[in-house]
Amino acid sequence: MRILGIDLGSREVKIVLYEDGNIVKKNKISTMRFYRDFCIKDNGLIVDREKLDMGYFDVGVSTGYGRNNINLKDFTPINEIKAHTYGVIFQTGLEDFILLDLGGQDVKVVKVEKGVITDIELNDKCAASCGRYLENMANILEVDLDYMTKFYKDPVELNSTCAVFSESELIGKIAEGVPIERLCAGVNYSLYKRLSPMLTRFKSNRIVLSGGASLNSALIEYLKGDYKEIITLDDAQFNGAIGCCYYGERMGLK
Repeated sequence: MRILGIDLGSREVKIVLYEDGNIVKKNKISTMRFYRDFCIKDNGLIVDREKLDMGYFDVGVSTGYGRNNINLKDFTPINEIKAHTYGVIFQTGLEDFILLDLGGQDVKVVKVEKGVITDIELNDKCAASCGRYLENMANILEVDLDYMTKFYKDPVELNSTCAVFSESELIGKIAEGVPIERLCAGVNYSLYKRLSPMLTRFKSNRIVLSGGASLNSALIEYLKGDYKEIITLDDAQFNGAIGCCYYGERMGLK
């Protein structure tokens, strides 16, 4: 049986085609383009299978940022927590872990024990601890996001807890002549400080990083002081869509 998993992100839609335990095909499309060019409006949204060009599939499962606002007809919707948890289980084979998923507009921390979600912590109210914050700060520094997230040593202190005020504070540090390496490290460390209260709720020696968290090497360096084992996923950005597929298989959806 072929299953198509769709993760409707705030910036990108991730799509995975899955068959008999294998990922057959995957693709990313900007969210605006996906809704504009690959969906047909008819009492909800119907995915145009021909335009999507992912091949034939028997079952569709969807999750993500747009799931609660956009109804994809002929797709079974599941919540993001479940999708990302199933994605980690499929990709790692682990059943006991803390999952940190850093999205464009939200953060999810999930405790999983024996393959069961036992606790969660979410931040979807403030931009200061999500991917959009990092993008905005990289734009202010006029550097690539990948470049900025490499620096972790000797971070300049950024105290603002609000994303908007943090931008003003960073501009002030630039005006003071603080070196770019310390500015980048300061942004990364400020993210770590905001995530720490969420993470310290759940005690574990193992953390799995998904989404933008797995791409932030500075954040990984900071987390080494808190966890004995840090796991990054091979398909971190596709984890939600993979989890949709694995959920569909395990639940025997038809």
